[in-house]
Amino acid sequence: MGVVLERGPSDPYRVATMTATAPSERSRVRRAPKRADYDRATIDAILDEALVAHLGFVADGQPYVIPTLHARVGDEVLIHGSAASRMVRALGAGVPACLTVTLIDGLVLARSAFHHSMNYRSVVVLGEARFVEGEAEREAALAAFTDKLVPGRWDEVRTPSRQELKGTRVLALPLTEASAKLRAGGPVDDDEDHDLDVWAGVVPLHTTRGAVEPDPRLRAGIPLSPAVAAYVGAGSPSA
Repeated sequence: MGVVLERGPSDPYRVATMTATAPSERSRVRRAPKRADYDRATIDAILDEALVAHLGFVADGQPYVIPTLHARVGDEVLIHGSAASRMVRALGAGVPACLTVTLIDGLVLARSAFHHSMNYRSVVVLGEARFVEGEAEREAALAAFTDKLVPGRWDEVRTPSRQELKGTRVLALPLTEASAKLRAGGPVDDDEDHDLDVWAGVVPLHTTRGAVEPDPRLRAGIPLSPAVAAYVGAGSPSA
């Protein structure tokens, strides 16, 4: 299972997949279906790498798309928010939801304006969310959110107080109806454009981690924590 690159007559760098069956008709990729991948390993990897998800829903007849932190735990994607938030109230009431994440890997610059594109990896999840109930379960979810940002960070910080837990609701969206869509490779120009005096190719894009910026109110003598040092590649907790 998984994704491989193969050449084809209409798209020389299209993404092909060995998983051709969508989990449901509504989750089937219709535009450029050869770039679809329904393999859970592919879907999980994209969800786990992405830092931000966009969550779409309708409340009182008005569509909303909210950027939010997410964390995948097993067969569900977790999201959280204030117990008073419109998003949490709507999704907790069973409103259908659409969660998406996108990773941009490069700008694809073609010889023609029409064929400019991007290399990307994306996931769409459809379904209805459930509340994660119980103080212990919510705390475990918050640990997943924290460690999604920086692995191991949960064990270094103060855990939520009872009041903080009370004011936070966690929702779980099942991965029953999830699909991935990917593009990789160079531009796909028309044959007659290949002789144009126009540069074409790919500009790779990467998310990088910069130098840490200590809080101005950080007490003197507190070294960089092991989790943060490992995350930024500092090499030493005292860096």
